Amino acid sequence: MRGLVLHAPGDARIEDRPDPEPPGPGDVTLRVVRAGLCGSDATEYLAGPVLTPLTTRHPNSGVFGPVVLGHEFIGVVEDAGSAVANVAVGDRVAAGAGVWCGRCDWCRRGQTNLCASYWTYGLSADGGLTKRITVPAAMVHPIAGHVSDDNAALAQPLAVGMHAVERSRIRPDDVVVVHGAGAIGSFIIAGAVAAGAGSVVAVDVDPGRLEVARQLGATRTVDAREGDPLEVVRELTGSVLADVTVEASGLADGMSRVQRLTRRGGTVLLVGLPKKDVSFNSVDLILREIDVMTTLAHVCDRNLPAALGLLAERDLAALLVEKVVPLERAVEEALVPLAQGTARGKLLVDPQATT
Repeated sequence: MRGLVLHAPGDARIEDRPDPEPPGPGDVTLRVVRAGLCGSDATEYLAGPVLTPLTTRHPNSGVFGPVVLGHEFIGVVEDAGSAVANVAVGDRVAAGAGVWCGRCDWCRRGQTNLCASYWTYGLSADGGLTKRITVPAAMVHPIAGHVSDDNAALAQPLAVGMHAVERSRIRPDDVVVVHGAGAIGSFIIAGAVAAGAGSVVAVDVDPGRLEVARQLGATRTVDAREGDPLEVVRELTGSVLADVTVEASGLADGMSRVQRLTRRGGTVLLVGLPKKDVSFNSVDLILREIDVMTTLAHVCDRNLPAALGLLAERDLAALLVEKVVPLERAVEEALVPLAQGTARGKLLVDPQATT
C-alpha cells in the first residue's frame, strides 16, 4: 500500500509501504478515509526530525526505515480484535493519535496525555497518511452518521482545542481573548464559543483568519497591525480586562502581549510553542494574582468525544477546510504549501481517492 513518508528535511515521498499488522485483541484495523496535515507535520518536513524518528521498526517486515506522517485521521473499521467492545467492523471512527499505558501515575489521574510512555502515530511511529492502519481501539470513537468525512477529519485537532478550553477554565459569560487565530487558535475559538463564553476577541494579522474567526463566533476581531486589542478589551469590560487570555501565536513576546489584557485574578493560557525565549513580567503576575496555565495535546476519553459532539452540531469543515487532495499528490499539493505558508485553510488527504 502507499503512504506519505518523511525521509529527511525537505524530502517526503509517496511510496509503497508494508500492510499494517493484523489487530491484536484490543486493536482495530482502519481503512483511512481522511487524514489531515498540521503545523507539526510542516515542522518535521522543514527542519526535522524534531519528533519523528527516521529509523523506526516496521512490524511486519522487522526492518528499520523512515516514518509515515499523519496524526489526524479517521477511517472505517475493517477488522477488530477479540477484546474490542467500543466499536465494530463497519463503524466509521475518529482516532485520537496518542497512545497511553493506562497504568502510570498520570494515567491513573486521568492525565493520559502526560502518560510516562506516551507516543503518537504519525510522529513516533507510522501514521495515518496511508491507506490502512492498525491502532488501539481505546483511542478511537464513533462518528455520527450525518457528519461528513471532511468535518469528522477535524476531530483530533478540535479535541486539542477542547482540551485547551478545559484547561483555561472558561466560564459562561467570560470575556476571552485568543491571540493567534491560526489552526489551533480557530479550534480554541470554536471551543470557547461552545463553552458559553460571553465575548471572544480574536487577534491576528491575517484578515482571512480574522474573517474565519468571526464566522466561528468571535464577537470582536482585531488586526494587530492596525489596532490595539487593549482598547477593545477595555471597551468590552469597562477597563476590568479579560477573564481568560489564550496565547496561540507562538510569538516570543506573545505572553507579555496577552498578560496586559488579563484582569486581576484572571487566567493566561499558553498554547503556541515559541521558538525563542519567552519574556513576561513576573512581578505583575504575582501582584495581580494571574494564573498561568499550559496545555498539551488532549485527553482522548474526554476531549475527542466532546469534539465529535461539536462537529455533529456544526459543519466546521465548511469554514476551515481549504481542499482535499489524493494521497498521490499530497506532498506537492498539501505538505509543501503548508510548509511554505501559502495554505489558506486546513488541508486534508483522501488516501482512497484515485488521481
